[in-house]
Amino acid sequence: MTKMTILASAIALGLSATASMAQELRAVGAFPENFVFTREVAQPFAALVAEESGGSVTISFTGPDAVPPLEQFEPTQAGVFDLLFTHPAYHAGTTPVGLAIDAIGADPVARRAAGIIGFIDAHYQASHGMKLLSAPPTGSVGFRYYLREPISGTPPFEGRNIRGTVSYHPMIEALGGAGVVMGGGDVYSALQTGAIDGAAWGLTGALDFNWHEVAGYMTEPGFGQVGLMMFMNLDAWNGLDAEAQAAIERAAIRLETDSVARFDLLAADERAALLELGMQVTDFAPEDAAQLDALWASGVWAVAEGASPEAVAELRSLAQAANLSD
Repeated sequence: MTKMTILASAIALGLSATASMAQELRAVGAFPENFVFTREVAQPFAALVAEESGGSVTISFTGPDAVPPLEQFEPTQAGVFDLLFTHPAYHAGTTPVGLAIDAIGADPVARRAAGIIGFIDAHYQASHGMKLLSAPPTGSVGFRYYLREPISGTPPFEGRNIRGTVSYHPMIEALGGAGVVMGGGDVYSALQTGAIDGAAWGLTGALDFNWHEVAGYMTEPGFGQVGLMMFMNLDAWNGLDAEAQAAIERAAIRLETDSVARFDLLAADERAALLELGMQVTDFAPEDAAQLDALWASGVWAVAEGASPEAVAELRSLAQAANLSD
């Protein structure tokens, strides 16, 4: 009995020690739990972190129902959350450096080799107390517009109000429209009531939002890249031991490297599903289509450089040297 008691005590102490070593990180995400970006980026990242850490680091997510997407950066800075999954345009008023990733080629290996991710990470650490963990591109092509009415001429958006974060606005205005800032969750009702005439968004996600019910058209061709990002509060990061940090970094790189191919397949499936549900393709005029990528990239760089010229100019030089941007 004495041996059994000692053994049981040892097992209990071992379990207690293991439990105390395990760490759950609190994350907030800009997209609903059932949304494609959460399903295909945030949740896989949590699974990769658990795998790479042998279960010693886990992640629990809170969504935009708790904190609106445009208000999530500051509480993560303050340590209310350990991690933030977002698009950097949602905190462009705080810093525009992250959103410049949308103007940089969607090759995750080349981005890291060129120092792009390291540069953005260093900026957020030094200026905002946040660490950039991962920047998974959502496919080789990022965006399109979803419209209530088809394109009928050029400029294609003349007289139309088009939803888009600030990084879209130069492009929307160059195409004749007026940009309207709003979160993705508010677009359905705005399209339904006619408060907006269309919305800029990625090639995936419109199906989850059921926009086919209130917008009958999707534009082609697509353009640009989507730069989703996973950040971590710098104090929380520094509070991890080296083994946990290494596990998270491995998970972050794995998340990036398979994201382009995965999202290209998802985009093709979503396009087919939207067509099946009655949405139609509306094409830009050839002269407009030919300039979409250039309009997008120049607009993103202009927004970013306008608020942080020196840092963004240096980032752009890195991208140009690696042939990842004009």
